This record gives sequence, C-alpha cells and structure tokens, in this order.
Amino acid sequence: MPKIFVVIAAALVGFFVANTCLYVVDQRQYAIVFALGQVEEVRQEPGLYFKLPAPFQNVIFLDKRIQTIDTPEPERFITSEKKNLLIDSYIKWRIVDPRLYFVRLSGDSRLAQSRMSQVVKSALNEEITKRTVPQMVSGERTTVMNTVVEKVKDEATEIGVEILDVRLKRVDLLPEVSESVFRRMEAERKRVANDLRATGAAESEQIRADADRQREVILAEAYREAQTVKGEGDAKAASIYNAAFGRNPEFYSFYRSLDAYKKSLTSKSDVMVVDPQSDFFKFLQKSQ
Repeated sequence: MPKIFVVIAAALVGFFVANTCLYVVDQRQYAIVFALGQVEEVRQEPGLYFKLPAPFQNVIFLDKRIQTIDTPEPERFITSEKKNLLIDSYIKWRIVDPRLYFVRLSGDSRLAQSRMSQVVKSALNEEITKRTVPQMVSGERTTVMNTVVEKVKDEATEIGVEILDVRLKRVDLLPEVSESVFRRMEAERKRVANDLRATGAAESEQIRADADRQREVILAEAYREAQTVKGEGDAKAASIYNAAFGRNPEFYSFYRSLDAYKKSLTSKSDVMVVDPQSDFFKFLQKSQ
C-alpha cells in the first residue's frame, strides 16, 4: 500500500510539474514569457517549451493570424462639397511585434482595435474631405483606401501591429441627400438627352435638305439631258421624214391625208361640218 501512495504522489507531482513548467506554442500564436512581471522572452516558433513554475514565470499567448475590425454601423463623413456620406468599412491587421504590442497595450485586443479604428477613421476623414461625392462613390475609391493604409502604417508600427488593408464596403448618401442628388442627376440626364435630340434633329434636317437639293439637281440634269436627246431625236426624225417624203411629195400628201382621216373618223357618232369639195376630201373624191 505505501508503494501505491508513493506512485500516486509521484504522479501527482509529475503532473503538477508538467502543468506548471511545460507549455506548448501553437503555430498560430506568439508566447510571451514573464519573469516576476517583466517580459523575459517571446516565443514565435511552434513547439514544446519549459519555464519555471508560477509565480516565477508566467506565459500569455497572442494571436499571430490576420484579424478583422469590422465597423458595426456605417460612420458619417463629410466630402469637399459638404455632403454627408455613410461609409461602412473594415480593417485587416495583425501583430508583428508582440513585445511592443504588450508593452503599449497590455495585450488588450479591444484596446488595440479601438486605437486602430481611431487612427484609420482620422486618415479616412482627411482623405474624404479632399474629394467629391462622385469621386468617393466610384472614381477614386481604390486610391483612398491605398492612401489610408500608407498613412496609418507608421502609427500602427508604434504599437507593434501592421495594418494590411482598409476596405470601404459601402458608400451611401444620407436619405435626404440622396433624393436631391438623384433629382439633380435626373435633370442633368434629361438636359443631355434634350441636347442630343436637338442636335440630331438639326443634323437630320440638314441631311434631308441636302438630299432634297441633290435630288432636284439630279432630276434637273436628267430632264435637261432627256430634252436634249428628245430634241435631237425629233430633229433627226424630221430630217428622215423630209428626206423620205421629199422624194415623192404627192405620196407624202396622200399619207398625211390618210393619217388625218384615221384620227378624225374614229367614231361613227362624230359629226363633221366640212364642205365636200374641200381639199380635206380630195383623195376620197379621186377614189370615187
């Protein structure tokens, strides 16, 4: 029995020693070892380490992963136009100097987040006051984020952290401002549309007038050429007729009379009041 108690006592002592003198550093953590309240060393590599039992040495762990500070509610900023903007943002940061981080902030992550939020908000406000609403909404949004990161880099280093990124998730106007902005945008779009319509109508009239002028010119030229060709044809026809009928004037007179009979006596109901002895009927009289 006494041996069993000895074994149990030895086991308890070994467990106590292991619990108070050994500690494990995870790959996602920093370990800060304190000796009588003073920072003695910082463990950054993962593994199993030995320390003196408390209160001679104590260990606290800090997260070395990238962390996020997300604003719970959108914050109000003022642009260069004195317009209010609601901006929802977040910050990506991590601890790079655990010793300095603990000394400056006592390892309090809430205090660190509050400090960084204030620094980023101040830098963001400085940049937004230099820009207009359109620039913040779309034009220079990326530039603002990159500039803010550069501005807060030195202040973040003073507390042992690194700010990796500042992102603007949403940029909105206040409801009362949005309505006036939308109305102004609508009016501007209508003005541009009316200008374009007026310009288009003017160009349309100019094109139509030019087309009408060209049509008139083409028709006049075509009519002139047609009349010229027709006149030349008539002259040539008359010349041919003269040459043909000049060989036999009697036949030409007879042919013209037959043509006149055909045109005058086309209907039985027509009545002609003409002297039968006139020259008009001379070829009919000769046939009798």
